[in-house]
Amino acid sequence: MRSLFPSASLSNRPIYGRLGAIDTPSGSTVSSNEDRIIVSIDFGTTFSGVAYGSSRIAGGKVQQILTWPGTSENFSKIPTCLLYDDAGRVTAWGLEAKCANPAPGTVRCEWFKLVLEPGALRNEILDPRLPQPPLGKTSVDLIVDFLTCLWDYARERITKETDIVVNSDTADVWLTVPATWNAKAYEIIRISAVQADLGGHDWKNRLHIIAEPEAAAVYCATLTNLHQLHPNQNFMICCAGGGTVGVAVYKLIGLQDLEIAELCARLGSNCGSLFLDFRFMELVKTLLADHPVHLEPASLAYFMHVFNEMGKPGYHGEGDDRNMFHFPCFNVEDSDDPSVGLIEGKLVIPGILLRREVFDPVIEQVLNLIEEQIRRVDQSIDALLLVGGFSASEYLFKRVDEAFCSRINVIARPSDADTAISRGAAQYGLARRPPVSSISAPMPCFMRFQLPAEPEDWQRRPAQIYKDNSSDYICRGRLRYLVTKGEILAKGQRVRIGFSKFTCSPQDRWFRSIIYTSDKMVRYEDEDGIDEWCKWGVDLYQIPGFEELAKKSQGFWTDFELGLEVDSVEVRGVLLFNGQECGRAILDFLVWPSYAIPKKR
Repeated sequence: MRSLFPSASLSNRPIYGRLGAIDTPSGSTVSSNEDRIIVSIDFGTTFSGVAYGSSRIAGGKVQQILTWPGTSENFSKIPTCLLYDDAGRVTAWGLEAKCANPAPGTVRCEWFKLVLEPGALRNEILDPRLPQPPLGKTSVDLIVDFLTCLWDYARERITKETDIVVNSDTADVWLTVPATWNAKAYEIIRISAVQADLGGHDWKNRLHIIAEPEAAAVYCATLTNLHQLHPNQNFMICCAGGGTVGVAVYKLIGLQDLEIAELCARLGSNCGSLFLDFRFMELVKTLLADHPVHLEPASLAYFMHVFNEMGKPGYHGEGDDRNMFHFPCFNVEDSDDPSVGLIEGKLVIPGILLRREVFDPVIEQVLNLIEEQIRRVDQSIDALLLVGGFSASEYLFKRVDEAFCSRINVIARPSDADTAISRGAAQYGLARRPPVSSISAPMPCFMRFQLPAEPEDWQRRPAQIYKDNSSDYICRGRLRYLVTKGEILAKGQRVRIGFSKFTCSPQDRWFRSIIYTSDKMVRYEDEDGIDEWCKWGVDLYQIPGFEELAKKSQGFWTDFELGLEVDSVEVRGVLLFNGQECGRAILDFLVWPSYAIPKKR
């Protein structure tokens, strides 16, 4: 092994950085899934669905589970809902749990997926409107319980529909997650899925997690009759679901062998259709504040049921401003007070009030997300495609079309937009190679180096130039770009940077570096407009033999490399010595809500 210390006499040697090779990620192709069954689970905040496919089933076409416990009707999705008894046992799930009448000793749990939103994972207080888990249960326990119920039923149902045994040893499972979940959320949902037996003993190879927009992009890119996309055109996916809305932009590279590149970090927010429910409930409570009999849990639940069945899907916006929406009361007493809208046993709400207090505030958030994503990608968008349950709202689609039709030629939603995510995830799993195999860096990344002085440095920063021991002129505070904005990288591709560090004591084990970004081209660390993107403390004790050498030596140099892997979800840092990986860390998340915007220096 090469000596770690060339000479202790070089203690004034500068810390040089050298940009090394760019590694192509291993495993860039997917093994053939011709004989496997692919099961995709669209685990949603309010509704969940399951699709499946195989070359042996229906000519390779993806199928959707439509038959569910508790009903004789067909549904493409069922409520993400659990019913527990007072001992913490699941007594019903899905439709049966949602439709169960309240009973003593039972607890109905919904919306528990929101606990994995980035804000919640930062130990912030959850939305107070969200129900609490039953005693002895955590929100993650609820996720495990629901995934267990869903997977157990799905494999039995698919086996019955196909006459092919489906279990954890014969199926690959693709689990979809929201656009802006960070690496911590990915890890928690992966652990939860493993506990629910998704993927079985070989879960490392059979369990896959895919972002909702990525799955929907694969589905929509195949619908050429819908939007007539051509190679090199850009399209935006807006996944408008029950809890979250996520937007992402992709470039269609090839159609014959489907290939898509992600152009910008995904953007998302908690502004799905569930938040229409919350605002509607607040409006009802405000209107009926002086009529407490109508604010009892059963009464409020009935108002919400009517709103979801008739008020929400049938609302069209300004054209309904003068219309009156009627919501029958559950309780027959105290049923008439025209001053607050109680008329003959119904709560009557003007359409204009619903628009201003319920629909517009939520839809404005969706429009702002799309607008911000268009600004960030800074390229033309040829199509905007809406998927997810919330996309069925005629008013939402109308507002999106009005706001962006002058800049985007095609604004559309597939007829089966509600199942686009689950179908797309199954199509992704069936593909011979990953359809979304590359990413366009959403921001530049650069680090500070001490580099050989160039003529420009003598002109612009002469005070930062000094002569090192080898009589070379070195410029302090220079910046070197690791990744430029818009650079196309394969997912998981690693950019390697070489460094040399002098260690003078056993305590001198840390190499501290800062990764910067900027919205303009910069050359020096002291220029304006530079943001600290993330700080990276590298523990050199991870290098084999470093600790022992640090205790014995009076001082030595270490040559090592740092690798940077940029992905849609996270940025990973890797420590390499002699080409071998010694350690890795998650540096930051490539998402753009306020919690991820870099802090100004």
